[in-house]
Amino acid sequence: MSDIIRRDPRAEWIARNRLHPLHAAMQPAQTSWMGPNGIVRKDVHNVGFIGPNGIKRIDRSGAQQGGAVKRSSAAEVQLPLHQIAQPAFYICVAPDMVGGRLSAHDRDLLGLAHSLAGTDGAVLAVIFGEHKETTFATAGVDRLLVLDGGEFSGYSPEQRVQGLRAVDNQFSPRHWLLPDSRTGGGELGRRFAASLGERPATRVWQVTADQCIGRAGAGREDLAGPLARLILAAVECAEPVSETRHEALPVELSTAVARSLPRIEDLGAVAVDPAAIPMAEAEFIFSGGNGVKDWDLFHRTAVALGATEGASRVAVDDGYMARDRQVGASGTWVTARVYVAVGISGAIQHLQGIGACDKVVAINLDPGCDMIKRADLSVIGESADILKALIAAIETYRNEGKRDAA
Repeated sequence: MSDIIRRDPRAEWIARNRLHPLHAAMQPAQTSWMGPNGIVRKDVHNVGFIGPNGIKRIDRSGAQQGGAVKRSSAAEVQLPLHQIAQPAFYICVAPDMVGGRLSAHDRDLLGLAHSLAGTDGAVLAVIFGEHKETTFATAGVDRLLVLDGGEFSGYSPEQRVQGLRAVDNQFSPRHWLLPDSRTGGGELGRRFAASLGERPATRVWQVTADQCIGRAGAGREDLAGPLARLILAAVECAEPVSETRHEALPVELSTAVARSLPRIEDLGAVAVDPAAIPMAEAEFIFSGGNGVKDWDLFHRTAVALGATEGASRVAVDDGYMARDRQVGASGTWVTARVYVAVGISGAIQHLQGIGACDKVVAINLDPGCDMIKRADLSVIGESADILKALIAAIETYRNEGKRDAA
């Protein structure tokens, strides 16, 4: 038999034709890709993916079954339990917890803390106020300290610094990790460092045994410095914990937190028109594509949700949305906490643009489209009917809230 490798023109044509029924089967499985900060990300849902601890990952996304999610008892893997009975030291993490849940930035931070803790240390997460998170164990938290007093609610950076100082006095952590973000972690970390009289390492994206590497020069250069005790880390500073399950044992402070002088009064959030929020800074984006037939209904739904409107390139080219509303690699890269895609099939440029979004909700007629495979929650059906039902549900919820208040 000849050793000459021959091309298959038909297979190549199917691989290029996104409308062909066999197009998805001809695509190579992408196991890793380069993130926006230069960190190589890995697809933990890919079939046969071997994690750093030697555990084989199993595809639970349904992508290998044409979009239909099939779960079986054999596919549910119980992660090994990581226990630290007597920690030799602590790595303290103060996540942002925007909306009461761990963000992708917070999970990267916990992954970095887990790498610094090794096998002898424990990761201690310090949470302020009430939260809705139920996945601390799988995110890498060994000890959980919740400071839920009313003095920590709202915008209270000075009181939170007092709480962090109380934790520092009791546990004497080897390192403090906070997210260098605009949602509170950056400011709190710098206030805490000034209170301790220490110099923090900021915008850190990589940590080695003896130094921290952070971004400088508007993100165009790297600045290496000694390994600091207080680290303000950027997004994608490390891989999130995915191979182990942790105890997340609750702990408490032995002494009460000192009260700071109420020099700051929180007057609450300022109402902002969602349409005035830049796409790159929006936390809730309601995006429409070629599958949207009733754009008036789409706009009414966005107003009812209080979301910032976005669109795919096809919708922008057809004149339904302005050019600055385009989402994707050829438009704006977004980092929303919630991204709702209505009638968007999921071109590769669009999927690249929403790669950093925490939760993606897809509304589409095609259960096998790429957006459905990317989404965390999918609704299959006619978009107009779904949007009408969504507006009705929002009105019912708000009316019930008014009756309860009365």
